[in-house]
Amino acid sequence: MSLDAAAAHLADHLLEQEFVEVLAHHDADGIAAASILCHAMFREGRQFRLRIRSSITTADIPQDSSVLLCDFGSALSDLPGDVMVVDHHVPHFEGDYHVNPRLAGIDGDRNLSAAGAAYLVAQRMGDNRDLAGLALLGIIGDGQELEGPNRDITSEGIANGFIAPRRGLCLPGRGLVEQLALAVNPYLAGFSGVPDAARALVAQVTDEDDVDYEALLSRVVLATAPKASLSAIYGLWGTTYSLGREVIDEAANLAAVVDACGKAGSGDIGASLCLRSTYALQEAWEIAVRYRQGVIAGIRGARRLDEHLALFEVDDGSAASDVADALANDLVQNGPVFVIGRRGDRYSVSARCPPGIDLDLEALMRTLAEACGGQGGGHHRRAGALIGADQVDRFRQGLLEAVPA
Repeated sequence: MSLDAAAAHLADHLLEQEFVEVLAHHDADGIAAASILCHAMFREGRQFRLRIRSSITTADIPQDSSVLLCDFGSALSDLPGDVMVVDHHVPHFEGDYHVNPRLAGIDGDRNLSAAGAAYLVAQRMGDNRDLAGLALLGIIGDGQELEGPNRDITSEGIANGFIAPRRGLCLPGRGLVEQLALAVNPYLAGFSGVPDAARALVAQVTDEDDVDYEALLSRVVLATAPKASLSAIYGLWGTTYSLGREVIDEAANLAAVVDACGKAGSGDIGASLCLRSTYALQEAWEIAVRYRQGVIAGIRGARRLDEHLALFEVDDGSAASDVADALANDLVQNGPVFVIGRRGDRYSVSARCPPGIDLDLEALMRTLAEACGGQGGGHHRRAGALIGADQVDRFRQGLLEAVPA
């Protein structure tokens, strides 16, 4: 079935439901995907309940209502067949209502996120072109490329006046000092987590509120180059997007705040922003600041557990994903990176391939996690796992055996 046909099939089924339980992954892509479809359902008079979760198992699926999963679910081969799934991870679910670019031969790592897939479904439910800006949260949040369906959706949003591209500094934040001091994607050694250094630099390149961005970029590059990867340096400046319909206009800012809220356990606040409510906007920014400070602390405090394998431990497992992104993409590495941290009574593992490294992390995380009584999966070069606290040593040994030194 083509992606368009799958989207139309799911859209028709959604419109037949009076009430839908919506569960979404807690990152920017998952929250945006669910919000897009909740907008579409609300506009058609359908009722729903939206909940944000860090993970999902088959046992978590409500039994007495229609269920829609966003940005997770594809990895679960034992889901009930009538569950609706909008996802872009490696698929194992074989139900009838499954929209996933990979099932249509489209690269779900690079060319379409869950939010993008949700947008395609929403367009089949009515005129929801104004939601194109929310699809950008999946592209930005998951570090995807503006290619294939991603380009089509973004171009449509630009053509319809809902997205306005421009060139600028690609760092989220409410002003230059915050952009530099809270930078985690990319992580800027010497500025991230060092507000005094950020203020000093901004003062040096600012003259009567006029910023010399050429001088700013030159000084940041010179200061961070000894430790930074090329992708981190290239990620400083590029195309940014204004979203006239959303409660936070700058797409990178909205993606960062929604992502932080979800991962900090306040997914309801992140979703409220995507649903265009401003009631908790200030609180959302405060959550984002605290969360990003925690990620920076995790990057700085990550403890390497093996001299041959890039396996790190952090104190806060909720930040493991973003710490892994920074360690793999923004600092120079010569092999895959694994970050492990406690999250409640379990341990979260995040695995990343740096640029130029190719390893099937989805299969690796799935196999090792299942051997330890947990669950794992994700993308080819970006995956994760959840395991019991008593299985950490076993999981670590499995990594050492599976990953070449």
